[in-house]
Amino acid sequence: MKIDFDSRNVVVTGASRGIGQAIAERFASAGASVVAATRELADVRKPEDVERMFKDADDVDVLVNNAGIYPVQALLDLTLAEWNDVLDTNLSGVHLCTQAAARRMIARGKPGAIVNLASIEGLQPAAGHSHYCAAKAGVLAYTRSAALELGRHGIRVNAVSPGLVWREGIEEAWPSGVHAFRQRAPLGRLGRPIEVADACLFLASDAAGFITGANLVVDGGILAAASF
Repeated sequence: MKIDFDSRNVVVTGASRGIGQAIAERFASAGASVVAATRELADVRKPEDVERMFKDADDVDVLVNNAGIYPVQALLDLTLAEWNDVLDTNLSGVHLCTQAAARRMIARGKPGAIVNLASIEGLQPAAGHSHYCAAKAGVLAYTRSAALELGRHGIRVNAVSPGLVWREGIEEAWPSGVHAFRQRAPLGRLGRPIEVADACLFLASDAAGFITGANLVVDGGILAAASF
């Protein structure tokens, strides 16, 4: 089946760079009209910003919740402000944007699709990321709950959980982590942003028309790697 998004309107949050930019470009290349939302356009933690973002996207067909932050902090040193910042951005932002998009989809009476960017860290924890892991695990549970409630309106809700994905400077910033991932992942490399984007495109497309409440892991097989 050819994946064609002609005449469809897509909103992608966190689209200024990396995975988000790749997602926005991939949908555009499939013919979609894309609103590539950046933090300068809308802070997903703020309901008023989210409403403003969707003001010009009343006819939204697809929402990709990609906006998120990825700070590192040891659990015993983690402040409440740091915890709240991650949960507000990575989890509450997903809810606010999902709610705004779903209300518009329901009002127009046409089916729609929502794809939430989670992470393999929502399935397998990592040191220094307790706030991030908690948020992404929450995204996975929220995805299933949203699929349950919105399915009767013809709205499908799914998640994509990437593993370690290449970005500019990652090998210099975290050489040990990059090396360890390459050593353990069955495919022996980092992911590419376009590969995550293709997973989002598939889940939002008619090719996934009977898929909802699912989590598509895009991690080069790292979760399948032997523990010992």
